[in-house]
Amino acid sequence: MDNDRLRSVANAIVTREKGVLAADESAPTIRKRFDSVGVESTEENRRRYREILFTTAGIERHIGGVILFDETLRQSTRDGTPFARLLSDRGIIPGIKVDKGARELALYPGEKIAEGLDGLRERLVEYRQLGAEFAKWRAVIEIDGHDMPSPFGIRANAHALARYAALCQELDIVPIVEPEVLMDGAHGIDRCEEVTSGVLQAVFSELDAHRVLFEGMLLKPNMVIAGKRCDRCSSVEQVAEATIRCMTRYVPAAVPGIVFLSGGQSAEDATDHLNAMNRMGPHPWQVSFSYGRALQAPVLAAWKGDESNLESARHALAKRCLLNGLARQGKYARYMEA
Repeated sequence: MDNDRLRSVANAIVTREKGVLAADESAPTIRKRFDSVGVESTEENRRRYREILFTTAGIERHIGGVILFDETLRQSTRDGTPFARLLSDRGIIPGIKVDKGARELALYPGEKIAEGLDGLRERLVEYRQLGAEFAKWRAVIEIDGHDMPSPFGIRANAHALARYAALCQELDIVPIVEPEVLMDGAHGIDRCEEVTSGVLQAVFSELDAHRVLFEGMLLKPNMVIAGKRCDRCSSVEQVAEATIRCMTRYVPAAVPGIVFLSGGQSAEDATDHLNAMNRMGPHPWQVSFSYGRALQAPVLAAWKGDESNLESARHALAKRCLLNGLARQGKYARYMEA
């Protein structure tokens, strides 16, 4: 385990105005997104779409790392350049999603646990050979009233995250630890903060017990935000204040960066919330982003599988990267969306 290397890679991903592009959609997820714009989810269409993302001019100014799916890590550009090498040559660090999706947690109806620990050490060795320098594992925590998540459901997911992170660091791969409290319910912002606090406390307790080097990892949490079905909307400032309060209480200062997920927010809202948090700084960790839909939705809407829309699609991605780079400095404003 090379501690210096782990620290170096983790810091490079979130340096200055940079964040992470999450391009690790599974086959079912990318199919849904392609369906929304009338594009068939073939291997070639998926490859071409990712090639458009990764070859967009200037994104390296604001993207420090890209999370890839297994299929994508093995793909190349039209001229035969592997995607991992293409990204590395641009100064963008390639990463890989390694969990195998969430499944029902036995005897705990409604709760889920991510699978994929079996054989993970061997898969990480192969991914490292293919060029991945960091990895990501997502745990899904759903809120349903005051009974869910259960304390055991939280502990089970925290333990799996810690086992994954330790295996990564053993092989000099930086782990992104993603405990996502979903915003799908009717809960308010206070309930989200309560659950997120419990999740983070459990996660870092397990990470410490597994001897994970905090300086050589990144955290990818949800923002503290009310559920989509809540009838009380929170302001941008309320979300930022609750999120930073929660992170300050439970995330060790040794962690180099917090790369927030967008979690179903609109592209504009995700950028607005990131900006507000950075305006509250300085913070002990870099406050950054690891966005999938919040970076890609405008790209897909512009592209629609039509090569004549190529420049419009690339412009959409470059714009979202720039705006989130500004939000990393607390310099974003809504009028810039025009």
